[in-house]
Amino acid sequence: MAKVTMLNMEGKEAGTIELKDEIFGIEPNQDAVHAVVVNYLANQRQGTQSAKTRAEVRGGGRKPFRQKGTGRHRQGSSTDPSQVGGGIVFAPKPRSYNYTVPKKVKRLALKSALSAKVQDKEIIVLDALNFDAPKTKDMVKVLDNIKADKKALIVTAEKDDNVVRSASNLPGVRTALATTMNVYEIVNANSLVVTKDAIAKIEEVYK
Repeated sequence: MAKVTMLNMEGKEAGTIELKDEIFGIEPNQDAVHAVVVNYLANQRQGTQSAKTRAEVRGGGRKPFRQKGTGRHRQGSSTDPSQVGGGIVFAPKPRSYNYTVPKKVKRLALKSALSAKVQDKEIIVLDALNFDAPKTKDMVKVLDNIKADKKALIVTAEKDDNVVRSASNLPGVRTALATTMNVYEIVNANSLVVTKDAIAKIEEVYK
């Protein structure tokens, strides 16, 4: 088991914690991570793009110019894709980009992302994270104390409105629950800040 030093909100050492190898110590599978990240981004697409085909473009009722004698190529309709203002060939239409990947691949990707953070020393474990009131400056102070990157993902065991609201105005800082965090958020963050309780929840859920 990998041992990681825990910090408190002042950035001082608060003991050590052992991370289970089956979740935080596997050999990262890059193919699984890639597949899940691409799936996540595809599912975020709205798919509302649309363009008109030649059947939908207005016009085309009569031959735009005579067949011979103009020096131009023969043309039978102004809606032809080769004409300015004509239709689009294979025009994009509204569609869904959603698809699913197997649960086993998702779980492998999550464990791979967490393990990669441990290997790269980009994980910071806090003994606790709580605020009396939602204050952005308090969150900034904590992140400075623990030397977290400006692009950080904060993972807690339970939803804490004070923590969420304290981080909501910080660009690059996101919050997530241990049970709902996704691979894209983990990979996209330069620092993974996890509370001790969140570690226990992750090891319980993803064992």
